[in-house]
Amino acid sequence: MEIQLTEGMMISGIILAVTFIGIFTETLHGFHRSKVAMLGAGVMLVTGMSYGFYDPAGAFMAVDWNVVFLLGCMMAIVSIMIQTGGFEVMATNIGRISKGRKFMLMALLGTAVTGLSLLLDNVTTVVIFGPLIILICQSLKITPIPYLLAAALLSDTGGVATLVGDPPNLMIGSAFGIDFNTFVIHMGGIVLLAWLGTLTTLRVIFRKELSTPAEGSFEDRIEYKDKPLWNKSIFVLLLMVVLFVIHGTIHWQPWMVSGLGLIILVFLGKSLDLDEVMEKVEMQLLIFFISLFMLVGGVEGSQFLEYLGQFIIPFVESDLFMATLILMWVAAVMSAAIDNIPFTAAMIPIIASIGDPALQTPLLWALALGVGMGGNGTHIGSTANVFIVTISERLAKDTGDPSLAITPLKWFRYGLPVMIVTLIICSIVLTLFWDFYANPLDSIVYNPNASGH
Repeated sequence: MEIQLTEGMMISGIILAVTFIGIFTETLHGFHRSKVAMLGAGVMLVTGMSYGFYDPAGAFMAVDWNVVFLLGCMMAIVSIMIQTGGFEVMATNIGRISKGRKFMLMALLGTAVTGLSLLLDNVTTVVIFGPLIILICQSLKITPIPYLLAAALLSDTGGVATLVGDPPNLMIGSAFGIDFNTFVIHMGGIVLLAWLGTLTTLRVIFRKELSTPAEGSFEDRIEYKDKPLWNKSIFVLLLMVVLFVIHGTIHWQPWMVSGLGLIILVFLGKSLDLDEVMEKVEMQLLIFFISLFMLVGGVEGSQFLEYLGQFIIPFVESDLFMATLILMWVAAVMSAAIDNIPFTAAMIPIIASIGDPALQTPLLWALALGVGMGGNGTHIGSTANVFIVTISERLAKDTGDPSLAITPLKWFRYGLPVMIVTLIICSIVLTLFWDFYANPLDSIVYNPNASGH
């Protein structure tokens, strides 16, 4: 049955559009995106109550608490691990092993950051490694720009491989009931090829900077602040990997795995101060997610996204392969121009409106790939990129050397080729293995109230 556009739908769509514009232009008006999202969610709730398509209970149920709790618990775990000094030891060991070989340093740092990005979100990994990369490069007397860019670009790319490696993945998996193993099986191989393509592209782009030997040497040795707690943290992470792998079998949500990991680590670290641990949890990001879910939940309640979806369904039904490739490239372009999290939040219910798992399955993989690879295209494509740009600007200011700042144009110059190369690789893999990615998942059941299952 054809859905007709109503006044409530139209107003909810306008609120969504205005809020997204406010989120994307936060640098112009000075209000952080979490504040804008909160305002948008509040206006959506009041409007929804006025028109009868939304209420406080619906707003609460619209929040995917699986995503919120998992991110919060992982942030707390990372906060504990940072206190041990283990990350500094890891980075200094990489600096020594590279022995001044620049590409070796880039490859080792990129592998370490990517390895962490498989379990931790990209922002956390670059926050940890960004300052350490600058420290190593200063000792070697080389420019940190190639290595900072590599850390962000490789973590953005590698994080797409797992359900918990990138917030959009978790949003997609949680909404459609895709478990950890299924995500890795479908995304692991294609992301590995894209990651190798990223590293190769970086070597070509930075061939001039990587061709000359380092002037300095890195022999610094940093001791653990709390080695026993670091070892316990590694044990807990390994346990969490096992539980993530079997979480579908034991009927656990991913947030329960991260919650159990946090509980075990808190008890293993007897002297931990929970106040200090929770200070490192990015409440601003969690509030942004909660507000965003409430905002999109209101638009979904008004059926505006279903209204838009009915125009897409005929094209998807007529040529699913082409629709999948187009979605991946459009998602990439949109994620390069704006942040990939709001775009993912808006696309999930549109894909859900299609209703048929045979049509939804390849579109979900395309969405995950597009928003993940597209985040590399510009400095605002992902939050990790913004952080790297920020610390490079701070470094340029502290040293009085403006060439050390990663400007938007400089990022575009290096990041856009990486984005295009990875998208071409993904397009080729999707084409060659279309039957595998198009095979409908029996587990796909869209649940807008994901917190309830």
